[in-house]
Amino acid sequence: EGLENAWQRHMDNHLALRAGIEAMGLSFVVDEAHRLPQLNSVTIPDGVDDAAVRGRLLNEYNLEIGAGLGPMAGKIWRIGLMGHACNARNVEYFLASLEEVLGDLNAPIQNGVAVAAAQAVLAGSAAEVATA
Repeated sequence: EGLENAWQRHMDNHLALRAGIEAMGLSFVVDEAHRLPQLNSVTIPDGVDDAAVRGRLLNEYNLEIGAGLGPMAGKIWRIGLMGHACNARNVEYFLASLEEVLGDLNAPIQNGVAVAAAQAVLAGSAAEVATA
């Protein structure tokens, strides 16, 4: 794959994750200019039980995301996009799973939009590669 291609893959998948997260109405903790594509900190919506969401993701979807630490405990999720597991299929699976869990918990999000938003970004990335 090569180092530059690996960096690009991580960035492309971060941008797809970002699109899905933001389409749901969720927000990132860190400003775009200072984010690491491999570690994404997302604000937990008001009224949503952090542990319940993480527990369901783990037990029902075999997905593990990190909790906030210290003063951020219960306020953010840490979503990793690292190594071989950083791929479009996993980003789409995570977004669909998170959207379903949050929807079941009546979280204040937009439903049915996350995966399409991510796919649109990924399609644009693929088109850029094809024309290069």
